[in-house]
Amino acid sequence: MKCMSKNQLSGTLTMPGSIGAQLQTVDFQENVIVDVAGISNYKKTLLLALNPVCSDKPTVAFCTVQKPNVIAYSTSMAKCNTARGCQSGQDQNPANCGCAYSYNGKMVFRAPSFKDVSSTANFQQLEETLWRLLSLREGAVVLNRIHFNEDNYLQVQVSLFPSTGTLFNVSEVSRIGFLLSNQTYKPPPIFGPYFFIADPYVPFIVAGGKKSKFSTAAVAGIAVAGGVLVIALILVGLFALRQKRRNKELKERSTDPFASWGATQKDSGGAPQLKGARFFSFEELKSCTDNFADSHEIGAGGYGKVYKGTLVDGIRVAIKRAQSGSMQGAPEFKNEIELLSRVHHRNLVSLIGFCFQQGEQMLVYEFVAGGTLRENLVVRGTYLGWKKRLRIALGSARGLAYLHELADPPIIHRDIKSTNILLDENLKAKVADFGLSKLVADTEKGHVSTQVKGTLGYLDPEYYMTQQLSEKSDVYSFGVVMLELVSGRQPIEKGKYVVREVRQAIDPADRDYYGLRAIVDPAIRDAARTPGFRRFVQLAMQCVDESAAARPTMGTVVKEVEAMLLNEPDGEGSNSAGSSATEFDGAGRGAPSHPYSDVEITRSSYGGAGDASDYMPYFEVKPK
Repeated sequence: MKCMSKNQLSGTLTMPGSIGAQLQTVDFQENVIVDVAGISNYKKTLLLALNPVCSDKPTVAFCTVQKPNVIAYSTSMAKCNTARGCQSGQDQNPANCGCAYSYNGKMVFRAPSFKDVSSTANFQQLEETLWRLLSLREGAVVLNRIHFNEDNYLQVQVSLFPSTGTLFNVSEVSRIGFLLSNQTYKPPPIFGPYFFIADPYVPFIVAGGKKSKFSTAAVAGIAVAGGVLVIALILVGLFALRQKRRNKELKERSTDPFASWGATQKDSGGAPQLKGARFFSFEELKSCTDNFADSHEIGAGGYGKVYKGTLVDGIRVAIKRAQSGSMQGAPEFKNEIELLSRVHHRNLVSLIGFCFQQGEQMLVYEFVAGGTLRENLVVRGTYLGWKKRLRIALGSARGLAYLHELADPPIIHRDIKSTNILLDENLKAKVADFGLSKLVADTEKGHVSTQVKGTLGYLDPEYYMTQQLSEKSDVYSFGVVMLELVSGRQPIEKGKYVVREVRQAIDPADRDYYGLRAIVDPAIRDAARTPGFRRFVQLAMQCVDESAAARPTMGTVVKEVEAMLLNEPDGEGSNSAGSSATEFDGAGRGAPSHPYSDVEITRSSYGGAGDASDYMPYFEVKPK
């Protein structure tokens, strides 16, 4: 399947009969195609609905609007008596026709090679690989609500059932969630890449401030066992009692790492609701970092230090270890775990696990070897050509668009900056550090009232003035990052704010450098003569518009940067100048009052020395 919908394609469409037989479906819906020629030679599926040609020539074939076909699929369910009733929260297990609590989630496939969701053969392959590769009982899978969504992604609701009994235990849910959320499970090749969004597992849900029957029974069992153990230990002496109680505590923490959550005044609320994150003991992380040796340290900030390590299975990780007295307290720690365990995207730093033991609070991330974007622009001296910078901008924008538009509920990062964008060995961008992020629990409200936090130079002036946080606050911060990619400068250098400097300097009449010769990074000065550069600057200025309503969404930013990359030549530095500057008329504006001119900037006790480019700090900005 080739999807070219919503791409502003225009002119006359020609479909020769020589197109390869493997291309079964071509989707040109919602473009501006005004005429067709030779399409009768194309014998496969062609979608032209919502183009002008379908209005002017309604008799043209292929103009039928394709309505989503939503189906359910299970090879085993037909064997069961569907009339059988189950308790609330339970479903019928197709593997044995009994009732059980299924583990549910949504698989979204971004580029499947087929369009017809009624093909049972494709979904039989998917079902079979799911129960086989996830080590489930044969047939213990139901695929439901199968359809192509509005983004033309194939969306499948998956229900997985336990092999024995009526529910999965904690370790089984953690194992399955990890395999799916981190793409360790590989679907059949025809489905292509995917991401997985898990639903909370019903038996583990905490309702009305009280634990479910499952949790209560488990706690009661532990209490009874503990009482018997104490009686036995008294008989063998005080020393044996202390040793065995210590062993029991370690065992409980290995199966329930948040057993003590809420036991101290620093803790806040109930245990985090996790999806796929592993629990690591303190000893495991101590071992893989050589007792947190200085040679393993790769970063530091007010929260503590970051260490690189290698787990026993060979996976390289970055371990963020909070120091005593850090502002990264229990609420922020819990917030970051909950957020990162529920979001999975190739342009977001993946949370592998955490440690909450022996007074330690550590987060274990995938290791991203290329350092921060800020380091690559300045410190590391990496040559970043214009096309590489566009790819970095696109990857970062895709990660943010996922948080805003696909996470459920949506997530506002609240601290987008060049030091929170990491690059891997191939310069693929990954957004990091969710310690300040906020959930938008009420999406109809459109904003969250919250204490102003962020980093100097990236802070949305409207958010600062109103304390109304929205997705557009992230858009503003991302616009500042785009200007960093253009200029190579930090947002504020020598008292000059890059947004104001660019806004004042833009000159649409300057056909060579758009008025930005003195500002643009010398490494990409030749690119400043291209229409793509001007388009990028214009988009950045739209993102940093002082009115949140005037800023584009991150989804729009993604599409704009994708279009810029498509029009870039293959080689770095081979761009040619000569585009009409009038396309960007109106981009330059008079500079308004400096958004940080009337504030007192204070480094919070989260701390760290240096200026705004320090490794992952944050500032609080307060009115005088």
